[in-house]
Amino acid sequence: MKISVIIPTHNRAHILERALRSVQAQGLEPFEIIVVDDGSTDETPDLVGRLFPDIHYIWQENQGVSNARNRGIEASKGDWLAFLDSDDEWLPTKLAAQKLALEAKPAVKICHSEEIWIRNGRRVNAMKKHAKTGGYIFNQCLPLCVISPSSVIIHRTIFDQVGLFDETLPACEDYDLWLRICARHPVQFIETPQIIKYGGHEDQLSHRHWGMDRFRIRALEKIIQDPGISTKNRQAAIKTLVKKAGIFAQGAEKRGKGQQAAEYRQKQQDYLEQSLCTLPDSA
Repeated sequence: MKISVIIPTHNRAHILERALRSVQAQGLEPFEIIVVDDGSTDETPDLVGRLFPDIHYIWQENQGVSNARNRGIEASKGDWLAFLDSDDEWLPTKLAAQKLALEAKPAVKICHSEEIWIRNGRRVNAMKKHAKTGGYIFNQCLPLCVISPSSVIIHRTIFDQVGLFDETLPACEDYDLWLRICARHPVQFIETPQIIKYGGHEDQLSHRHWGMDRFRIRALEKIIQDPGISTKNRQAAIKTLVKKAGIFAQGAEKRGKGQQAAEYRQKQQDYLEQSLCTLPDSA
């Protein structure tokens, strides 16, 4: 198992070292570590060159996290790809635990794990809606993102089948990818936490964009139009889209965004009609 670790980063020199040290501390040494610097203007190039000279470092003009991850995938040489956001860290057993889990189920090509959450410096418990599991989890992926990029390891052939991260999505790009993968593949899950996930800082994407569900709705529209998914999964996706479009329209109305509200009310109606026209026994 050759594991390529891909770490996208942007102006996080103050915490990138923590992430990189957590990869170096793995009981199972990765095949390679790739840092894709998405246009940092801080001390990131100096930090990596000074403290981590053996790491494959790629600098590019700022193009977003999806582009950075895709650049890392394209540059990687391993057969397994593990991702780590630069504000998170791995526990030392992460890669070894996933290797054992995947060797026990060689037909499974994606594995994620439980995680420890730190918010504003304090450990917090995840809410029930964030509960993680394994197997065929497409339905669990519909309401919100239930796989953390920092916890996942994926076989390269998965990307050959479903494509890379969608660079047109400014956020929820991971939600979009998990829908495409989980519509087709089972997921291995490790119940013991293998990562520490940090949140609460201002540069998180969830703090930059109002109405994150609009990006999830775009992802749902894509998967609904995918000819490769089952009728059952398509019906479930349409049901979720109808619900999310209604919630988003309501939020837009409260914010005085009448045009957006009307647009999403129309989406809600269009997909509701589509769901009524879809025969449940046509799978």
